[in-house]
Amino acid sequence: MSDKRFAGRQSSLRASRRIAEAILDYVGQTPASNECRRQKPAGRARAIARTAARQAAVTAGSLTLPPGPLGWLTLLPELRSLWKLQTQMVADIAACYGKTAELNREEMLYCLFRHTDPQAVRDLVAQIGNRHVVHLASRPETQSVALKIGMHITQRVIGKGISRWIPVIGAIGAGAYAYYDTDQVARTAIELFTGVIDVQGEETTSDDDQSEPLHKSH
Repeated sequence: MSDKRFAGRQSSLRASRRIAEAILDYVGQTPASNECRRQKPAGRARAIARTAARQAAVTAGSLTLPPGPLGWLTLLPELRSLWKLQTQMVADIAACYGKTAELNREEMLYCLFRHTDPQAVRDLVAQIGNRHVVHLASRPETQSVALKIGMHITQRVIGKGISRWIPVIGAIGAGAYAYYDTDQVARTAIELFTGVIDVQGEETTSDDDQSEPLHKSH
């Protein structure tokens, strides 16, 4: 019995690492946006959020349709598709508020996962009223945060995975959750970019380079 538990933990850890790697793939670089700065960005930001949430629901529902063991193979692609859509949405919302330059990996992680795992991202961004203090994290710190999020998602996916054996119900549930998840990401992004962003920490060009202290407010 203990061997089975150990094997299960190892399998869960491997899955968490794969998810963490996928997360870092999408937060490492900010997608380009065709949106322009708006004098009244809130309305446009909400429209972007609604469109992205609908697209997420359709994407998640279609990827959940294959029944049986085949359904399990769509788990990571589903997450990747969702994060790709959400990172683009966050970039577009940032552009509406004229804050594309301020959007870095810490803020992207915060927007995507604050509602999912607030404990994991609390060291990256702290909210004080309408001001958000962003800590520029080192690569190991960012990897650690991504792994924590990956472990949280793995536990959630294990519970969700059983719905893969019931294709219709699973598709409806996944689509509804993807809509909700994307809407929460948008709410976080709008709240972040509406306020003042204060970036603190050290910016490094490589793991071996000595970095210069950086402190800037936007």
